[in-house]
Amino acid sequence: MNGKAANGLIPQTFIQNIGDAELASLRYEGEGPPLIFLHATGFLPWLWHPVAREFVGDYRIFAPYFCAHRNADLESGGVDWRTLAEDLALFCERLHMEKLFLVGHSMGATVAVIANALYGIPAAGMVLIEPIFIPQELYRTRISVEQHPLASKAIRRTNFWRNRDEALTYLNSRPLFQSWDEEMRELYLRHGMSGEEGGLRLTCSPQREAALFMGGMQYDPWPLLSRISSPVLILEGEKSENRGFINLDRVRRLIADCAYHLVGGAGHLIPMEQPTEVTRLIREFFGSLRSGEK
Repeated sequence: MNGKAANGLIPQTFIQNIGDAELASLRYEGEGPPLIFLHATGFLPWLWHPVAREFVGDYRIFAPYFCAHRNADLESGGVDWRTLAEDLALFCERLHMEKLFLVGHSMGATVAVIANALYGIPAAGMVLIEPIFIPQELYRTRISVEQHPLASKAIRRTNFWRNRDEALTYLNSRPLFQSWDEEMRELYLRHGMSGEEGGLRLTCSPQREAALFMGGMQYDPWPLLSRISSPVLILEGEKSENRGFINLDRVRRLIADCAYHLVGGAGHLIPMEQPTEVTRLIREFFGSLRSGEK
């Protein structure tokens, strides 16, 4: 995860021992309260950079990398998101974080909820971007990788390009990436792929991505929503394919202090598509919480 970032700002790669594993993250120095950014399944902390850099100086920022620090055994159900939440709680505990702010996207949003409600991360506020709360009955269903709609796609994902130009051509040809902000696409190309055997491969392999998708079905987070006491802002993409499947209205009703904003023109990958708007919404929400404490 090393390399020079845009705008001349270079976050540090930080490794924190959490007992039986080491959790890597990007770190931006600052004097304010802790602010943690949690990425979506199969993606990486560098995709938070265009947002995170705008908060440097006002917060102490970390963006953990949930891909390779745990064994990804597909046959045993993948990487349980409850394990990721506990790892995040240990990460925060080892760094003596209090009254921290959490921003999570997709998997990262759900991990933030579990970490706060189940493991007691002391959140002063959370922004949950397209959180994943599948219909409750599905958490009781055990399916194979091939039966899982997302893991089955992830395991077959293209994972070799001869050079950067070939990789860029591939990204530009895929509908998933066509609505991305240009800098986000460049960051994914630079940090989401690495050189190997004369070409490029994904830093989060298809097998590990599939294991994370499978792990999302191992624990039902719905009962935790009523335990959240910190203020929450939910962001949903107007064009997200999840809108007909994930009931965010129910999520909002279960969280005591919950605001909601529909991001116009955005799909599920809101931070990659509209980083400037996401930055504005986070700044306004957390700014209002911090000003209320003064």
